[in-house]
Order: sequence, then structure tokens, then C-alpha cells
Amino acid sequence: MTVLPDDGLSLASEFPDATHEQWQHLVEGVLRKSGREFSGAAAEDALAVEIEEGLRSWPLYTADDASPDPGLPGFAPFVRGGRPEGNVLGGWDVRQRHAAADGGAVLADLENGVTSLWLVVGGHGVPVASLDQVLDGVYLDLAPVALDAGDGVEAAAGELLRLYGERGVAKDAARGNLGGDPLGFEARTGEGFDFAPVASLARLCAAEYPGLRAVTVDALPYHEAGGSAAQELGSSLATGVAYLRELTAAGLTVGQAVGQLEFRYAATADQFLTIAKLRAARRLWARVAEVCGAEGRQVQHAVTSPVMMARRDPWVNMLRTTVATLAAGVGGADAVTVLPFDHALGLPDAFARRIARNTSTILVEESHLSRVIDPAGGSWYVERLTDELAAAAWEFFQRIEGLGGQAAALRSGRLGQDLAETWRARSAKLAKRREPITGVSEFPNLAERPVEREPAPAPPSGGLPRVRRDEAFEALRARSDRHLAATGARPRIFLAALGPAAAHTARLAFASNLFQAGGIEPVDQGSFEDSGAAEVCLCSSDALYEEQAAEAAGALREAGARHVFLAGRSGQYPGVDACVFAGCDAVAVLSATLDRMGVS
Repeated sequence: MTVLPDDGLSLASEFPDATHEQWQHLVEGVLRKSGREFSGAAAEDALAVEIEEGLRSWPLYTADDASPDPGLPGFAPFVRGGRPEGNVLGGWDVRQRHAAADGGAVLADLENGVTSLWLVVGGHGVPVASLDQVLDGVYLDLAPVALDAGDGVEAAAGELLRLYGERGVAKDAARGNLGGDPLGFEARTGEGFDFAPVASLARLCAAEYPGLRAVTVDALPYHEAGGSAAQELGSSLATGVAYLRELTAAGLTVGQAVGQLEFRYAATADQFLTIAKLRAARRLWARVAEVCGAEGRQVQHAVTSPVMMARRDPWVNMLRTTVATLAAGVGGADAVTVLPFDHALGLPDAFARRIARNTSTILVEESHLSRVIDPAGGSWYVERLTDELAAAAWEFFQRIEGLGGQAAALRSGRLGQDLAETWRARSAKLAKRREPITGVSEFPNLAERPVEREPAPAPPSGGLPRVRRDEAFEALRARSDRHLAATGARPRIFLAALGPAAAHTARLAFASNLFQAGGIEPVDQGSFEDSGAAEVCLCSSDALYEEQAAEAAGALREAGARHVFLAGRSGQYPGVDACVFAGCDAVAVLSATLDRMGVS
């Protein structure tokens, strides 16, 4: 009889363990071949990628990348999840957003996979008087309702509580959130409102409605103003601490006050950053609760990021929200809202709402994503990123507290300045296409038919700005659209390919994508004279540029070309005005080109 080794497998037992230094030596060799001389840790550093605001993704993680013990799921510090069972029992709460008084759409969602409702109520959404109609046919003891009513929270909450009583919903069966968030409203509008009504609702919920929370800590205003993940988390902590002070001053115990808060975060298509953000948020809030003398897990509502939603080629938004939803689920969110792919265009249609709710259904029911508790746990990368993000967020939180708290930071303008500075840095990456936007700055389609939707209610404004990743390119495309409407044609540029296809194909594709991103139609067939263009871009290899660029530019000038680009970083040639290349400021180049064309 053969006796197996203790581990049952010995496939690698005869091979020596590789060391970190050996790996670095191999990296040095690869970098040397590309003309870059680095050694040791510097070689590893050369391959690191900046994620945002000081956070970096390293090329290699090992067991030596220590991070604090994340604990167990359902136990402090709740890094691995707020409940021991995670979302295994039924998946996460699929929460659909509604901003219009359409009871039919609400029922369709609930009948087809949605498990709770997020209702925008008041001047920017469903009228308070229409709540009865919108919720007609809804089993309020089964479907939790989260309100978002701004400064009208008292009236909206009163109406919802009235409906609970009128329809015979037992107080201990009511579930959801009444949505009091004065600081979130101030961040949106620049106007505050008294916390007293919110405190009264919190006392009522704590005393009589065990399944209802009265307060939302909405971090979306800071995300939508261009803030980083650390700034979003730090702002949410500062807001949560401010609310704890108000609630305890109103007579609630610290434990009751902690139990009245629900936190709302953005989930982006950067899946690992989103996973780390939700895990770090729970850890940080557990620390706040501990310092305050209580233990309470953070209840999280994740929303797919409005900032990442593009208006051009909006179908790609389905892919972005799928990745974001996966990240929210893996990160341990309690409730997830998938914004419909046409969210940036107006009120979503039935198809868009169907795709949004089915995104969660597929991930939970078909991909079985909720069957594993904290599937990212134990990953050296995720654990270290969680730790680094938590440290950066805590530092930002302390900075806000040093300014006098969240309200003071908002009113002084300092918070807005910090967020704007972060957005300026990110905007530069977007303009240079270092952060590509598929369908907008990369692989745009000028021939696509615009997707039109009924206008959505105007969102609250007057406070922090709302930014979008596509805004600079959207402005350029809008100029092109106006030119098309006025003249029947888009502004054009002629792409002059020099030499055989092998020499020019790559740069021809690059130039075509670049100019279409600004709404400029590339023409690469026929002659320059027949193209209807006054701008030209030469496309070929560096070797052929040396041989033919000057002559080709001269001939094109004689034929009427007013401006000649060259695709690539090659040197200066007579008749060539500028080079376009990967990493150039595409927005600046395209804007100047449209200016020369007289496209306003």
C-alpha cells in the first residue's frame, strides 16, 4: 500500500521558493529592455499604478503586506461584513430609485425582483400628496421604503407613517428609512434646515418602529462633486458624528443614535476600490461607535455612481453598472441601487428599469455572488487597499473635525475647495485620456442615434457642483451637434495615410478615435480636395515621416489645408503645425480645432 505525504500533494515540493529579490531582479531585466534603468525596490515602484489621491496599486502583493486583523463577519470591526451570514440567505436588498409619480413602474419593479423602494419626494420628485397613489397596491409590510425628501422630510415621513397606520401595517413590521439628512441637503443646495424634526422622528422610530431608521448619511454629494473615495468616506464619518451629537443631545442613547443611521455610498466601475471602500467604511464607523461607547454595525446602501454614467453611447453604462454592482455586493453592501443606463438622459423607460433590476438578479441568482461571505477577504491586495484607504479617510475626517465639523467645513467653503482640487487633477487625466471613457473619449460613434428620454425633475442645486466624467467631451460633442443641425454636416478632418497599411493602420485608428471624441468626422478615403475638410492629420510610421512628412504637408498646404497635424511624437517638419499622441491634452486639441473651424 502506498502512503501519501501528509499534505496529499507535493507538486511543488522539489522546487525552491522564489524570493522577492529574485522577482525584482527579473523586473529589472524587463525594464532594461524598454530602456528604463531601475534596480531593487525602484523597479517595483516603476510598475506601480496610482489609483487616486495617494493610493497606489502595486504589481506584487505577498503575505508580508500586513494589515490589521479584519475580524470575522458580523463582528467588530465589521470589515468582513455587518452580519455573520452576510447576504447568503437572500442576497442583498435590491433597491430601485423612483423620482416620478408612476405607481405602475413601482409595482412592475416589485413584481420583478426589486425588494425595496427609494423614493425621491417633494419638489424634486414625487409630490408628498401623491405618495398614497404611488404606493397603491404595495404591501408596505413586505417592501421597505427609503425616503429622500430633503427639507420636506417631516411632511413626507408623516405621510408615510400615516399610510402605515391606514393600511394596518404593524409598527414592528414597518421597514425602511425616513431619510432625514440636513447636512446632505445643505451640501446639495447650500441651504440648511433645522435638525429638530429629524430628531423627533428618530425618537419616534427608536421608541415605536424598530425596523425604521430616521436618518440617512448620504455621501453621494461629495462623490458627485468630484471627491475621492477617501474624501467621500471622511465626509460621511464627519456627517455621522455630527448626527450622533444631535441625536444624543435630543435624548437618545448612543446605541439608539447609532441604530438610527444608514449610510449611502457610490459604487464605481473601479471594482477593487469600491470593495475596499465599503469594507473600510464599516471599519471606520465601528471605531467611531467604539469611541462613543457603543457597538453598532454600519448599514450601507450602495448606489452605482452617477459620475461614471455617460450620455453618449449610454448602452455602455450597463457594463459599468454591472461591475459596480458586483463590487458593491462583494464589498458587503446591505442594499444596492443600480441606476438605469439612461439615468443621465432623463426619466428611465421600462426597458432601462428592467435591465437595472435584473443586473442584481443575475449576480445574485445566476452568478451566486451572495453565496460567499466576503469573497475578497484574505486577498493581500484588497486587505492592504482597505487599510490604506481607511487611513486616508480617517486623516480627511480629522481634517474636517479640525475645521469645526462637517457643517463648518461646508459653510467655510474649505470642503468644496478640497473636492474641487481632487476633481481638477482627475479632469486632467480624463482630458489626456489617461482615464478612458469607452464610447466617449475612446471608440466613439458619431453615427449613433441619440437616445431621448422624458426630462427628469431638476435635482436640487445651489451647493456643491455635480460633475460627470464625460462633461468635457460632452461639451465638444454638443458643439458638433449644433453645427450638424445648422449645416447638415459635421466638422471634418482629413486623415492622410502615408505608405502601406502596415505603416499607418495603428496611427490612423488612433487619430480617428481622437477626433471623433470631439465630434469631428474623420475622412480617410478619397482625396483631400473631395473631403470637404480644411484640417489634415498625417498618419504613418516614424520612418516614413522622416521621408515623406514635409513633402506631404507642403502638398496639402498647396491644396488648401489650413492646419496640419501629425499623429505621433516625431520631430518637427516643415508645414506640420502640431503633433497628436497618446497622453496629449485631447480636450485642448479638439477645442482649438473646433475653434479654427468656426464651430461654436
